[in-house]
Formats: sequence, structure tokens, C-alpha cells
Amino acid sequence: MNKTVVISGASSGIGFATANFLQSKGYNVIGLSRKYPIEQYKFKYLLCDITKETDVVNCCNEINKLFDNVEVLINCAGMGVSGALEYSSLEEGKRIFDVNVFGQFLLTKNMLPLLRKAKSPRIINIGSVAGILTIPFQTFYSMTKAAITSFSEGLRIELAPFNIQVSTVHPGDIQTGFTKNREMPKTIENSLYNERIKVSIERMARDEENGMSALSVSKVIFKLIRKKRMPIAKTVGFQYKVFVLLNRLLPKKLVSYVIKKMYG
Repeated sequence: MNKTVVISGASSGIGFATANFLQSKGYNVIGLSRKYPIEQYKFKYLLCDITKETDVVNCCNEINKLFDNVEVLINCAGMGVSGALEYSSLEEGKRIFDVNVFGQFLLTKNMLPLLRKAKSPRIINIGSVAGILTIPFQTFYSMTKAAITSFSEGLRIELAPFNIQVSTVHPGDIQTGFTKNREMPKTIENSLYNERIKVSIERMARDEENGMSALSVSKVIFKLIRKKRMPIAKTVGFQYKVFVLLNRLLPKKLVSYVIKKMYG
């Protein structure tokens, strides 16, 4: 019987690309999100707002009716918020944490009974290089992705006795609708920050538009699923692996200076 994979955030971006790719490889794919994909898809789809516990519980019950177990859970759902922290609202912060962190927690928590029934269950959480190297004027996003790393590492240890493997995938800049859908700040430039916010966001957008394809991340996820033992974390893209390595080796002040020059 083909293995069953559940993917959140499957209406676009990495989630959509991965759902299509794994479906083409013979997996039983169930995509989840608040809305249906705009593009055509062949995988099974369930509407689910992962920030709402009732939605998540009902969705997991529905999956339980369809399949005996779930072999892989891939937490892809995410959103971005840009701008200076000084002008950010508490509401914006809560919203991005609800989607990027607490939504992943709710879905994972409720999927665990189905994962335990599988022979080689895996959880793959989509983090970001921005969770390792904090990007100014995208600080809320970096905070949530850093939280996902801790979430994964804690889960990995807690679930080890149940043979449930957990790994975090850290993509760099990816060509997706994420750039267009990022929530833009109300204050782009003023006498205090001048053009720093605007320039930083424009730099982010250029990097993403010239970044790797979402499919490149899907292929990494596919390889992880097939590994006997998944690594704790996997960075996608050679240059981003170099950035992460240098972040470990170089003095923090130097790393901060470089990021300031690039985005600050």
C-alpha cells in the first residue's frame, strides 16, 4: 500500500510543489490549507485552517476515516510580515505566530495518533535560513522560524521512543507567491528610518524572485522521506549552507555587520 503524506500550506509555494511532486512519486497525498489551490492538482485536498483547533481536530478525524495511518507529516504552512518592530502591532505578531508556530503545533499534536500507527513515521517542519540568520525588518518572521527549530528539536527527543523521526528543512530564498503575499508595513519610510525599511524589503523581494524553485525544496524533502535516518536539520542550497556554516564559525559581531550591510 502507498504511504500517506499530509502536507499543510498546500495551496501554494513549497507546500503545493511538494504535494504535486510526492503525488507523482506514488504517495497518497492529502493537502491542507484554508483555501483551494488556484492551479490544477491531482492530490486529495481538505480545507483546514490550522490556527483553529476545531478545524484541525475535524480534519484529523476525517483523515483517520480515509487512512489507517499517516507515514509523513510535512508542516509547510506559513506567512510573512515585514516592517520595523517599532511600527509593528501586537496583532501582527500574534497572527504570524498563530500560523507559523501554533498552527504547526496544533496539527502535529492531533496527527500524532495516526503517525504512531505507521511503520516509519516522520515529521518534517519547514524552517528557514532566516530563522538561523535573523533578518532585520523581517524580525517577526525570523522569530517564528527560530521557534520552529526549537519545536522540531524538542519533538525529536520526546518522540524518539515511538520511532517518530523529526527533521527541519531550512530553505533560503525561494521563488514562490510568498513575496507577493507578504504583509507589507504601514510605515515604509520616514525621517527616523529614512529609506532603510523600503530598501531592506526590496532587497528581500529581489533575493526571493531570483531564488531557487519550490521544486528544489520538494526534492530535498523527498530524499529525507526515503532516508533510513533523517538528519536533525537540512539546509537547502549550496550558498545557504555556506552562510549557515560561516554563522557558526565567524564572530557574531562580524555576522551582524554583514547582515546589517545587506538588509539593515
